[in-house]
Amino acid sequence: MKSTTLTESITQLTRFGIVNVYLVREADGLTLVDTGVSTSADGIIGAAAELDAPIVRIAVTHGHSDHVGSLDALADKLGTDVEVLAPARDAKLMAGDKQLTAEEAARGKLKGGWPKVKTKPSVLLEPGDRVGSLAVVASPGHTPGHVAFLDTRDNSLICGDALHTLGGTTVTGKLNWRFPLPAFATWSPELALESARALAALEPTLLAPGHGKGLPAPGQEIAAAIADASS
Repeated sequence: MKSTTLTESITQLTRFGIVNVYLVREADGLTLVDTGVSTSADGIIGAAAELDAPIVRIAVTHGHSDHVGSLDALADKLGTDVEVLAPARDAKLMAGDKQLTAEEAARGKLKGGWPKVKTKPSVLLEPGDRVGSLAVVASPGHTPGHVAFLDTRDNSLICGDALHTLGGTTVTGKLNWRFPLPAFATWSPELALESARALAALEPTLLAPGHGKGLPAPGQEIAAAIADASS
């Protein structure tokens, strides 16, 4: 896996050039945000070893296969002392319950890959919760329970698939032919646009997406992406 230092606290790990996970340094070790596609576990554990710190918790932004694909393998390899945290809504989908509420079904059908994950989260995340230094921010749209994580130390934003920067900064749900996969996997483009506006209002100093490079001082590019998705 390619390792890129984004801040003093955040390291981006990239698989196949397109799928990112993040190691976030805390006083007690590392928080892993997302787990990538299957067979990523050994690369992630190796990257943590290079940072000379243990992975003490795993937090996921949403339940798509390229974000939870290695969760079970990591949970098995790292053991029961590692805390697993997932958005409460997407945790049900990850467990195999794909039934949508009437309100959710009115917005669209579930899209993207949803593997049934055997690992049960020890913590179900809600907006406003904290994961170490990371604040949990609601960002539904790509999936019903999608969340982002805002580093309260410097306002860096790990945004999952709420936006991506591969092929240009884009709001998920807006088709970008240079990298169309997030749009094809988005449940509610309308809600995704609302979430992008809410994330922009946080004025992040860094955008760390699930796909694409980390983007310092992303305000103007996020604004342009929102304008494009609104047109």
